[in-house]
Amino acid sequence: MEINQAIFQGSFTKTEVPVGNAPVEFAFIGRSNVGKSSLINMLCRTKGLAHTSSTPGKTQCINKFLVNGKWIITDLPGYGFAKVSKTLRARLEVMIHNYIQRTPQMVLLVVLLDCRHPLQKIDLEFLLKLGSWQIPYALVLTKADKLSKTALQKQTEQFKEALSLYWEPLPPLFAVSSKTASGREELLDYMGSVLEENG
Repeated sequence: MEINQAIFQGSFTKTEVPVGNAPVEFAFIGRSNVGKSSLINMLCRTKGLAHTSSTPGKTQCINKFLVNGKWIITDLPGYGFAKVSKTLRARLEVMIHNYIQRTPQMVLLVVLLDCRHPLQKIDLEFLLKLGSWQIPYALVLTKADKLSKTALQKQTEQFKEALSLYWEPLPPLFAVSSKTASGREELLDYMGSVLEENG
C-alpha cells in the first residue's frame, strides 16, 4: 500500500458515534516522546503534517488526517503524560479510553514503543487493557536507526519473549525508523491488508 495524499481533517476532544458509513481509522498511540508524530509524517511523506515537539505530552487532542481520500490516520495523545497536571492527565486518559472503546470504525490501534528500552511497566499495563477490551493492535518499535542491526534484533526478540508471557499468538511487530524510513513498506503493507479485510 502507498500513501499518495494526507490532509489534516481536524482536532477533537470528544468521541462521537459515527453516522452512516464513516471511513475506517488507524489510530496511533504511545508513551509521550516515543516519536509518534514523526512516524505519521514519515508514513505520509509529508513533513509537518503531524506537529512534532521535544516537549512530552504536547498532543492533547485527537488529531485526524484523511489519507488517499478514503481512510483516516488518528493521532492520539500519548499515555504517560509527562509534565502535565493531574487534572489534565485524568482528562486525557478519559479521552483516550473513550476513543479506543467507542470508535467502531477504528480497525487497528498502532502502539509505539521505543526500541532502545525493554518493555516498560506502563506499556505492558496499557497493552493488557487493550487485551481485556479486545482491541486489535500492532506494535511498532520506533527509532530503529539508533541501534545496530544486531542490537535491534536482540531487542526485538526480548520484546517478543516478554509479550509471549501474555499473548499467544503474538501481535504483529514492526521495527521502524522515521529518520531512514526503514520498516515503512512493511508497516504500510500490513495496514493495507487490514484495510482490505475491513473494506
